[in-house]
Amino acid sequence: MFEAIPSKRLHYVEANVLHDWNEEESIKILDKCKQAIPSHGKVVIIEIVMEHKPEDETAIDGEQYLFDMIMMTFAGKERSEKEWANLILSAGFNNYKITPTSGLLSIIEVYP
Repeated sequence: MFEAIPSKRLHYVEANVLHDWNEEESIKILDKCKQAIPSHGKVVIIEIVMEHKPEDETAIDGEQYLFDMIMMTFAGKERSEKEWANLILSAGFNNYKITPTSGLLSIIEVYP
């Protein structure tokens, strides 16, 4: 995944991959995905998007915080929407859409 992504497809799905990697490596992975999709394609990322609790802008959901602490032991991290946006745009993508699910994970659609 750091060297190349095979064939040009309309979209690629990554589930719980990027949280394993730091910013630099995640940008490399996303860049390879961008190179592998056509201009009308997209990359679908299924990951946690850290959210602040509405009643306290500094508090983060307890389960999300636990997963973030676990990822830190492996040099990865869970990311907030702002951190996802920075990562996505740094990889050369132009737009994204985040759709929360009823669980911990969100669906992040990334467009060239």
